[in-house]
Amino acid sequence: MFKRKRLIIAVVFVSVLIFSFINFIQPKYVIPIAMYHSINPNVQKDNRLAITPQAFARQMRFLKEHNYNVITLEKAADIIKNKKKAPANTIVLTFDDGYKDNYTYVFPILKKYGFPATLFIIIDEVGRPEGDMVSWDDIYAMQASGLVTVGSHTFRHPYLIDLTSREDIRREIQDSKKVLEVKLGRKVDVFCYPAGRFNKEIRQIVIDSGYKIAVATNPGKEIPDDDVFALKRLRISQNCANLFIFWIETSGYYNLIRENRKK
Repeated sequence: MFKRKRLIIAVVFVSVLIFSFINFIQPKYVIPIAMYHSINPNVQKDNRLAITPQAFARQMRFLKEHNYNVITLEKAADIIKNKKKAPANTIVLTFDDGYKDNYTYVFPILKKYGFPATLFIIIDEVGRPEGDMVSWDDIYAMQASGLVTVGSHTFRHPYLIDLTSREDIRREIQDSKKVLEVKLGRKVDVFCYPAGRFNKEIRQIVIDSGYKIAVATNPGKEIPDDDVFALKRLRISQNCANLFIFWIETSGYYNLIRENRKK
């Protein structure tokens, strides 16, 4: 009888702990927005902005096989802004800069699985002679698929917070939107801060320019998780070739770990 009573107490205690833990982390859930850059067969070990095509293919197969809900950035922003409940295993895919390998390696896999994604391009680098960035024809093909939304990553990718002229900042943000809209023949609603860096003034210029969404990287705890003009993203680097790490980072709770770990 005594042993049974101890077992019951232990079960109740563990249940309370689990319930308390769930109640603690549930409000900390943030829809994971994956941030990719280059998908390169020749990734250098110290390059944190590239992964191999093989690793990327495994990650996308993992999402498909585990029934992840891959949604557009716009849909995620709507869920976040209006405090809706996100479906289980929700994730967003974004790609910065506009590398040619995004067209070569990424686009076929997006089509294979029907995954939507957002591509942020540096306008002045589109189709440059080196051949390492997407061309306008590449961009048009991706946009025509209905899977890829194209957003502005400015004209030249300057660190906006380092620009001393408000007019230069406005040109990179507002004028890049206008040029891109003419090139694409549609409205451009999404913006990406170069290197994720911004301040209150820059954020306001983004809003005043008519964007509906802006993404950063890891702006810190002082920025609310529901700020759709400073959406937090997760850098996907080659260490995420390990699918366990990839699963942890895209769980929706990794941001809680990231923002509270010791510097």
